[in-house]
Amino acid sequence: MMAWNALRPIVQLFAQSPYRRRMLLGSLLAAITVCAGMALLGLSGWFLTAAYVAGLSAATAVVFDVFAPGAGVRFFSMLRTGARYSERVVTHDATLRVLAALRVQLFSRLAAADTALALRQRPARLLHRLTADIDALDAVYLRLLTPAVALLVSACVTALALTVFLNWQSGLLVGAMVLAGGLACVAWCVRYGFMTALRRSFAGEQLRAQVIDAVGAQTELVMAGTLAGQMARIAAAERQQFAADIRLNRLESGVAVAMAMLGHLATAAALLCAAWLAQKGEIGAPIAALATLLLLAALEPLVHIRRGAMEAGRTLLAARRIAPLLDDAAGTRAGEAQAPATGLAVDLQAVRLQHPGSASALLQQVDLQVADGEWLVLAGPSGAGKSSLMALIAGDLAPSAGQVLRAHCASLPQRTELFQASVAANLRLGRADASDAQLWDALQTAGLADVIRALPQQLNTPLGSQGAGLSGGESRRLALARLLLHPAPLRLLDEPTEGLDRQTAAQVMSALAQWHAQRAAGGRSAIVMASHLQREARHADRIVWIAPLQGGLAQARKGTAEFEALLQRLRPG
Repeated sequence: MMAWNALRPIVQLFAQSPYRRRMLLGSLLAAITVCAGMALLGLSGWFLTAAYVAGLSAATAVVFDVFAPGAGVRFFSMLRTGARYSERVVTHDATLRVLAALRVQLFSRLAAADTALALRQRPARLLHRLTADIDALDAVYLRLLTPAVALLVSACVTALALTVFLNWQSGLLVGAMVLAGGLACVAWCVRYGFMTALRRSFAGEQLRAQVIDAVGAQTELVMAGTLAGQMARIAAAERQQFAADIRLNRLESGVAVAMAMLGHLATAAALLCAAWLAQKGEIGAPIAALATLLLLAALEPLVHIRRGAMEAGRTLLAARRIAPLLDDAAGTRAGEAQAPATGLAVDLQAVRLQHPGSASALLQQVDLQVADGEWLVLAGPSGAGKSSLMALIAGDLAPSAGQVLRAHCASLPQRTELFQASVAANLRLGRADASDAQLWDALQTAGLADVIRALPQQLNTPLGSQGAGLSGGESRRLALARLLLHPAPLRLLDEPTEGLDRQTAAQVMSALAQWHAQRAAGGRSAIVMASHLQREARHADRIVWIAPLQGGLAQARKGTAEFEALLQRLRPG
């Protein structure tokens, strides 16, 4: 029951998928493949035996029709080949499409504020959920459901065929042997392979985590003198995985022997029944050969279901990890926030933020509204909560109390993320349909147009990982240009000119102010910026000073003495 409760959301996902008709077609093709194989072997056995019997007499040899059964053999051979190919294409295509949709849903849930914050410290776990755990679920349909349907059909066809060609007692006996023996083999796989598959899954996850830690922190490990210990942990995890693999391979070999014996027993039972009836003169030798040989293909689905049953522990573990997240992901997409009232880009209502394990709240009873088209700067001493408030607005943190309402937003965090692609490709992550002219306009605003024009391939210049090929300041400006291309009505900037020299920073801020003025007239492109520099804050429409918890928020609009007083408290830059 516990296993079914974990698998039920996954099965429901497959059943409710828009590709469910394709999956039903795949199961039908799998059943047709098995039936065609049974018909092919049975008809071939009948044909060969009948031809031999007919050849014993010249009279029967002359009148024996070899064309009809020969055509039947070719038909079932082509049908089996075509059905097998079509079944593989259809079932794998449907499975990959469902798993792709599942991976998107899971990523959306893992990107939610509460989960993303916890996984940020464990990137290996996030990678394992999105790759290994999702991949393990393909066994639900490909190696469990579809072969189970084919096995049920083959058992029914076996019973029906033997009932027609022999008698109902033979059909019932052999059909029950096929079905019961197949289920027994599957149960054996699940019982003895379950814990081994679990251990292998845990060892694989541990191995991946240890390797990721070693690669990501190799410099720190070398400096601390602990690289050898990390390599030893990797070797230990690999040995555990290897031992589990050996155990699974041995179990699978034993199950293969058991399945072969089951096939031999079923074939022997059919042969004995056919021989008994042939001895009584109720059937001939060709029918006896047909009834015996069709059993050789009846157990074909067990070959496919065996691997899925052996990995049932891994599949169930992945389902238990993913199933609770699917329920949360079905309601709302991660990163989506409720829109504020008309005329507002941000509306924070009695927001409270307290980090887990902290004795006191970092932010408490924060009420803050940002109008459409407004430029607001969050300022304050280091540690006051500027970045945390920005993370609340962006959706990277979930409030402990209160409500955060905001329009769709795009953000420029302190850490610049660029990818191993061309300059244009990195920019078009902000707006996929942007023209080259729009790319150059954004680069001009960010103060990077002259730098890109000087490159040999300009917009098509390839960048390395994390923007390798550009300096730190140039990478920062490229990320800013990408942000400006984004069509979101709200932009969040966390110290956008950090790392730029004074002259370049002043040029960027002036261009950004001009860009914002052009769009703010229509009530678009609100900006919320966290800063501790005068050169950034002087362009804002309003400054919100975040004091320590006892002082709360102090606000001042541009053109007032309070605004100038707050501006003077910032670092000149």
